[in-house]
Amino acid sequence: MTIDAPIDAVPPLAPAASPIASLLTAPILPTLLRLAIPNMIAMVGSTLVAIAETSYIGRLGTVPLAAIALVFPFAMLTQMMSAGAMGGGVSSAISRALGAGDRDRAATLALHAAIIGLCGGLFFTVMMLVFGRSFFALLGGREHVLEEASGYSQVLFSGAIAIWLVNTLASVIRGTGDMRLPSMTLIGASMLQIALGGTLGLGLFGVPQFGMPGVASGQLIAFSCAAIFFVWYLLSGRSRLPLDFRAFHFERAMFLDILKVGALACLSPLQTVLTILIFTKILATFGTEMLAGYGIGSRLEFLLIPITFAFGIASVPMVGVAIGAGHVKRARRVAWTAATASGLTVGTIGLVVALDPALWVSLFTRDPGVTAAAHSYFHWAGPAFVFFGVGVSLYFSSQGAARVGGPVLASTARLLIVAVGGVGLMTMQAPAWTLFALVGGAMVAFGLLTAASVAFVRWGK
Repeated sequence: MTIDAPIDAVPPLAPAASPIASLLTAPILPTLLRLAIPNMIAMVGSTLVAIAETSYIGRLGTVPLAAIALVFPFAMLTQMMSAGAMGGGVSSAISRALGAGDRDRAATLALHAAIIGLCGGLFFTVMMLVFGRSFFALLGGREHVLEEASGYSQVLFSGAIAIWLVNTLASVIRGTGDMRLPSMTLIGASMLQIALGGTLGLGLFGVPQFGMPGVASGQLIAFSCAAIFFVWYLLSGRSRLPLDFRAFHFERAMFLDILKVGALACLSPLQTVLTILIFTKILATFGTEMLAGYGIGSRLEFLLIPITFAFGIASVPMVGVAIGAGHVKRARRVAWTAATASGLTVGTIGLVVALDPALWVSLFTRDPGVTAAAHSYFHWAGPAFVFFGVGVSLYFSSQGAARVGGPVLASTARLLIVAVGGVGLMTMQAPAWTLFALVGGAMVAFGLLTAASVAFVRWGK
C-alpha cells in the first residue's frame, strides 16, 4: 500500500517499529482489523449488557419495559457524546499531535481532555436530575410508566461523571493506537454491570429487589470502578502516553484543539437521539404496546452504533496520525476501508433481523402486540442498516481528519426527514408501518450524504 510521501519526510514520531509509527506505515486493512477486533470484543460486552438489562426489565413487567424506552435515548446520548463524539475529538487531537511528532503536546491534551470529561459528566447529572422527569412526560410518559422511568434515571445519571470520565480516558488511550486495554477494561465493567444489575434489580441471592433503580445501580458502580482504574493506569506510567500533573498548565489552545472536533461532533449524537425522541413521541400516541415494541427495536438500532464504533474508532488514530504527518491519501483510504467493513457487518445484521425479527424480539417479550410492532419495525428499517453503518463509520473517520461538518449536516438531514415526515404521516393518520419505512429512508439518506461529504470535502491543511 503506497502512501503520499516517504516516511523520512515525516516528523520523528518514534522508532520505525513503534506502535505509533506502525499506524502510518503498516498495511491498512490488517492494521484496521487488529485495532477493531478489541473494540468488537468490547461491543460483545455492551450487547450482553443490553440483552441482560432488557431481559431483567422485561421480567419486571410491560410498564418497566415501556419506561426504559423513555430513558434509553438519554442514557445512550451520554454514552455517544462521551465515547463517540467528544471521545473521538480527544483521540483525534492526540493522534494528530503524535503524527506530527509532538509527544509533549499529546500528553498535555490528555489532561485537558480529562477536565472536559469531568465537566461533561457534571452537566448530564444536573440536567437529568433536574429536568429528567419533565423530559419523560414530554415523551408521553404517564402515571406508573413515568414513575418507573424517573426512578431509573435518577440513579443512572447520578453517576454520569464516571461514565464521561471512563469514555474520555479510554479515548486518550485509543488515541495512541492502544485499543486493547480500553476494550478489556470495558468488558470487565460490562460483566460487573450485568451481575450487579441483575442481583439488585431482580433481588437475586437473597438481596432485596430494588427494581429499575437496582438495574441502574449496576452501571453506576461498574463505571465508577472503571474510572478509578483508568486514572491509576495513566498516572502510573504504564501507558504509551504517561501523564504528569506536575508539568500541567492550562492552555486555551489545547481545549480548542479538542473542542473544534468534539463539540461539533456532539451535534450528531444529539440529533440522532432527538430523532429517536421525536419518533418515540409520535409512537406514544399509538399506545403502550407500540411504544414498548419500538423500544425493543430501537435498542438494537442503538447497538449498531457501538458495532460501527469498533471500526470507526479504530480508524481515528490511523487517520489522525496520517493527517498529522501530511499523508492525506492514506487517511482517505483508511476511512473508506473502515466504512466498507462497517457497512458489511451492520448490513448483515439488518438483513438477518429483517428476514427473521423473532431472533431478537423473542429475547425480550412474548406479548403479541409488542411483538407485532417490533417485527414491523425490523421489516422496514432493517434493510437500511447498511447505510447507517457506512455513515457512522465515516463520521468517526472524519473526526480523525478534523473535518466533521459534513457528517453532522447529514445527521441534520436525517433528523428533518423523520421530524417533518413523521408529523406529516401522523397528521394523515397513516398506519404505523409507514413511520417505520420513514426511519429506513432517513438512514439511507444519512449514509449517502455522509459518504458524499467525505468524498468532496478537502482533508489536511
